[in-house]
Amino acid sequence: MDNLSDTLKKLKITAADRTDDSLEGCLDCLLQALTQNNMETSEKIQGSGILQVFASLLIPQSSCTAKVANVIAEIAKNEFMRIPCVDAGLISPLVQLLNSKDQEVLLQTGRALGNICYDSHEGRSAVDQAGGAQIVVDHLRSLCSKTDPASEKLLTVFCGMLMNYSNENDSLQAQLINMGVIPTLVKLLGIHCQNAALTEMCLVAFGNLAELESSKEQFASTNIAEELVKLFKKQIEHDKREMVFEVLAPLAENDAIKLQLVESGLVECLLEIVQQKVDSDKEEDIAELKTASDLMVLLLLGDESMQKLFEGGKGNVFQRVLSWIPSNNHQLQLAGALAIANFARNDGNCIHMVDNGIVEKLMDLLDRHVEDGNVTVQHAALSALRNLAIPVVNKAKMLSAGVTEAVLKFLKSEMPPVQFKLLGTLRMLIDAQAEAAEQLGKNVKLVERLVEWCEAKDHAGVMGESNRLLSALIRHSKSKDVIKTIVQSGGIKHLVTMATSEHVIMQNEALVALALIAALELGTAEKDLESAQLVQILHRLLADERSAPEIKYNSMVLICALMGSESLHKKVQDLAFLDVVSKLRSHENKSVAQQASLTEQRLAVES
Repeated sequence: MDNLSDTLKKLKITAADRTDDSLEGCLDCLLQALTQNNMETSEKIQGSGILQVFASLLIPQSSCTAKVANVIAEIAKNEFMRIPCVDAGLISPLVQLLNSKDQEVLLQTGRALGNICYDSHEGRSAVDQAGGAQIVVDHLRSLCSKTDPASEKLLTVFCGMLMNYSNENDSLQAQLINMGVIPTLVKLLGIHCQNAALTEMCLVAFGNLAELESSKEQFASTNIAEELVKLFKKQIEHDKREMVFEVLAPLAENDAIKLQLVESGLVECLLEIVQQKVDSDKEEDIAELKTASDLMVLLLLGDESMQKLFEGGKGNVFQRVLSWIPSNNHQLQLAGALAIANFARNDGNCIHMVDNGIVEKLMDLLDRHVEDGNVTVQHAALSALRNLAIPVVNKAKMLSAGVTEAVLKFLKSEMPPVQFKLLGTLRMLIDAQAEAAEQLGKNVKLVERLVEWCEAKDHAGVMGESNRLLSALIRHSKSKDVIKTIVQSGGIKHLVTMATSEHVIMQNEALVALALIAALELGTAEKDLESAQLVQILHRLLADERSAPEIKYNSMVLICALMGSESLHKKVQDLAFLDVVSKLRSHENKSVAQQASLTEQRLAVES
């Protein structure tokens, strides 16, 4: 270390004289010391004030320039040296050196800038202001097609530099995307796929940029899908495949890229991985099985990619996914059920799948998860059943297959995601199915659970779906027994509250259900309707200019139906409804205006 102190003193003197030979000797000495103990040597360099001297040594015409840049690259490996490098004014001369024609100078300069940028806001900011990124992007473009070892080494360093420059920094990533770096990197990957170090750098750079929404369109206009699938097929090691997966996942969120990945044969690779890893209990194999099956499900979220893989229900992929559902592997059961839920996104697919026995497979799967089951599997299987129940022709078939009974087994679940899907599935199944709606509406256990969930303030989704199912039971059954069950279970107040929802569809469903209650069982429900302040709420809905036309219409229908109750009639009289209703006679919506005239006549007669 004493020797190092002498070297640093000597370096200051020789730097002033610019004698290249003795300068070179000093720099060699520094590089050797850095190799032996980087941290301690860097601290000495910082304490000596020599960093400012380096700025004056970074000149294109000197034979020592590459060595100076190499010293800076070595000391910038230490986090505590990065800001001092910026403060010493090293960035601007380093960026100038990026215009050099000397490959060694370019290599060491790229390393120095890359290391200074690593995890350093100040470093990145200085490189940004000096315009370093654009020069490096231009170099990548011009060197892209060269496959000699020196060029590949330089390309690797430049990729690494841009990665350190933009890592986890949205605005700098956006800047690189605007400079057109993506097509260049994709081309690089295609040409240099044999070079492991460069390929790895490209992948990390992609992973970096792919998180940004604005990058997806640029990626979609390249052949990235084809290149990644080609690369993926060649990888044998788990770690290498993992790197490709990390790029595929964010890219596959884009629908155009989903389709390109499917067309490039990614699905076949994923199915092969699943087959290879399904019986392994090695941790990395389990992780890879999960990644592969999750990615498979993600590809099915795109309409075009999903339809391509469905192939009219005859496709190999669809058949393989079906075979996952009865498997004993929870991850595959989950992926299989989620895949079916994704295939079930249009009526044609849903009808085909129900006709070909998918419902029974899903019910068997649910059955295996009733007691202490896997919540994610329950949620996924219920999602699939809910989607399958959307086409009208499927409802009766699913009801007669016993889907309601299978779903009701989960009524005791305390998991909101499962509760939410259970409610949605039942609501889809009873749509326009009077008999099923009546049967469910008379099920006291179900109705009591719905009333309980209508108060689940922490889970807006469960609360909303419970209200909607309560209303649906009345609307589709039009049954006095159902209404009585709901009144006895304390459900009326929730339907009245639902009429004030911020969602018009829910308001409307509530008002129609309440009108049926008033028409069929007013005597049974009048006390609850009164204590829930229904009349006051209807007055507010009619007076509010923001209320949708159908809300005004159904509110007036309901007012007329309430006139059969003495106590509710009195409430209507007390609130001067005539004023509000008469104003609606000139409403722009014809149905509202007509109903206003009828309601006004009714109110006038009854007053």
